[in-house]
Amino acid sequence: MTFLRSLLQRFFPIGVLAACLLLAACSGDKAEDEDLTKPSESVEVLYNRARDTLAENSYKKAVTAFEEVEQQHPYSEWAVRSQIMSAYSSYKARDYDSAIGTLERFVKMHPNHESAPYAFYLTALCYYEQISDVGRDQKMTQLAQQALNDVIQRFPDTDFARDAKIKQDLVTDHLAGKEMEVGRYYLKRNEYLAAINRFKFVIDTYQTTSHTPEALHRLVESYLRLGVKEEATRYASVLGYNYPKSQWYRDSYALLEGKTLPESETKKGFLDKLIPKL
Repeated sequence: MTFLRSLLQRFFPIGVLAACLLLAACSGDKAEDEDLTKPSESVEVLYNRARDTLAENSYKKAVTAFEEVEQQHPYSEWAVRSQIMSAYSSYKARDYDSAIGTLERFVKMHPNHESAPYAFYLTALCYYEQISDVGRDQKMTQLAQQALNDVIQRFPDTDFARDAKIKQDLVTDHLAGKEMEVGRYYLKRNEYLAAINRFKFVIDTYQTTSHTPEALHRLVESYLRLGVKEEATRYASVLGYNYPKSQWYRDSYALLEGKTLPESETKKGFLDKLIPKL
């Protein structure tokens, strides 16, 4: 600001002279001349106006207002704040692409700024809130997972990281759900080896998600259809050991034994009988 102020002081007389010559030479509209000599508004006034616009939930107008702060006072701390606030306004307007673009520019220009953790977190939120249902392409889910991981790894002891870990559970569950959907598709088409690979991937990669019991059951089902009862029995035992009261365990028992699982055997009784055979 000192450098900018010195430049203004140095060239101000020239600006006054030019304005005087313009007034003397032209007989144009008086109001237009007054606009030319009108001093620009202070950065505080511009910033507060933008913030008030945001508070009124006029998000798109707020984006424009914060951008004006940055354009008119590019070397000020207010311009730095305005970048973050502009991104937040775009986020609130659900213009996620614009928000992400502004945040990426902010991080590139100010990697060590105190607002950098928030910038990374808000970027992750932009991806997270675009996660679609498991029946659609999961590219956005993968981007959300990467962005959330970035927050956790870069700022592990912050509230941002703690919230990112919570949101990561849903992201992981979505990715596992997509794998299950593909596996079921192969199973219906009698492409058992392709289905088995998908279900195994869920167990190996997403074993803490809600899809694991079904994945184990689908492996039992797939191996039985291939005629490999030993493998089917092995996965049924794992299912019974970890989820003895689940419906998927009952379904696997019915497939292997040809009858309904007795209530007395839900406490790993079926597993106890299987272990010696493995």
